[in-house]
Amino acid sequence: MPVKITVNGRSETIDAEPDTPLLWVIRDELGLPGTKFGCGVAQCGACTVFVNGMPRRSCVTPIGTIADADITTIEGVSDKVAKAVQAAWTEIDVPQCGYCQSGQIMSAIALLSENDKPSDRDIDLAMNGNVCRCCTYHRIRAAIHDASKRMEG
Repeated sequence: MPVKITVNGRSETIDAEPDTPLLWVIRDELGLPGTKFGCGVAQCGACTVFVNGMPRRSCVTPIGTIADADITTIEGVSDKVAKAVQAAWTEIDVPQCGYCQSGQIMSAIALLSENDKPSDRDIDLAMNGNVCRCCTYHRIRAAIHDASKRMEG
């Protein structure tokens, strides 16, 4: 069943079963490897993408439910907030193994797009559900604060 979506600004027609997870379409059909498979049950956040501007776990999002949607993956983020987050991630040296980082970055961008001066509590709540097996949570929080300051300038 063909489904039309827009991914990172490019119109795509996907011919897949309606219950095919968006994650597999992104990785296998479109060749965008930045979005990671972590748990397959929307608990770790590694597969986070934006669907119509909202963060969504792509591992449990059936392609058949998002016809005509606008999807943004880690490869497609490029606005002021994304650039601030990416620069802060590099400056603070957040990643250790790096596997979860695309999902962490997507969630941080979503947070800072809604709240440009988050408190520690705001950050903890927004990032809840993004698992980092290397436990870089303190660096993630520091990078979000740093990105917030970068957005001021």
